[in-house]
Amino acid sequence: MKREYELTFVVRVESNDEAMNDTVNQVKDWIETDDLGTVTKIDRWGRRKLAYEIDRQREGYYVVMEADIDTQHLEELERNMKLSSSILRYLFVRPE
Repeated sequence: MKREYELTFVVRVESNDEAMNDTVNQVKDWIETDDLGTVTKIDRWGRRKLAYEIDRQREGYYVVMEADIDTQHLEELERNMKLSSSILRYLFVRPE
């Protein structure tokens, strides 16, 4: 059963934009693997100052994705986000 989710995550700021774009594309691929979800919108907020330091990072690259994700696939997606060294924080929310 697919449900609509809003995924917000903060990517570690790298020296080049290509590495950040690779991370965003990797998250998109995780969602769309084996047709278990579809990304409907990607909103790149860009570089912003963090409210507090995370892993010696004072800035992060914010991305908001809207996606329809299979609920059984959500645990695996969270696991991948947690294990990724380039993602500082993430949050899944079901919009009303």
